[in-house]
Amino acid sequence: MEFSNKARKYTISESYDILYKGLRTIRYLSKAKRESLIGDAFIERIMLAVTEVNGCAICSYAHTKMALEKGMDKEEIQYLLSGNLERIPKEELSAILFAQHYAETKGHPSLETWNRILEIYGKDLALGILAATRMIMLGNTFGIPLGSFKNRMKGKPDTYSTFTYELSLLLLFLPFSIISIPHILLASLMKSPIISF
Repeated sequence: MEFSNKARKYTISESYDILYKGLRTIRYLSKAKRESLIGDAFIERIMLAVTEVNGCAICSYAHTKMALEKGMDKEEIQYLLSGNLERIPKEELSAILFAQHYAETKGHPSLETWNRILEIYGKDLALGILAATRMIMLGNTFGIPLGSFKNRMKGKPDTYSTFTYELSLLLLFLPFSIISIPHILLASLMKSPIISF
């Protein structure tokens, strides 16, 4: 599937915010998996739905492979990657729509949408859904410039991207990850909300 004409770009500050939020909530995904609230196929549907919104070719390839390994069929994967949700299990549809909304708003969903997810799934699963959404947002945010950089090295630069953008985000990934650790610890100590509107 070709994504290069629709891949989204995130500013440096948006990229840090996405990384911080993803790392801050990863424990909720682990908890939801440990408590058997969310299965691997459900997680992959979230990953594919968000990747479709963001247009990350690298993530599309990786999560297509993972989804196939988790038992999803090719047709369902193709549907998700084209934005078609008709093959989604009914009980997962609200979560997938939330994940798409989260990606479309660059990580700023509406309070009403989040409250609906809490109401449908309960707090623990809702936080697992949020964490899965944020983790793929993180992957997409840095995967898009990585994919563009690889294309550039092959002599096929993406028209929507620049060398400066690609290199900046790739070089900032490690420092951002290090800086986010005290930020996450401070947010936990201050009991800052996991999601704000």
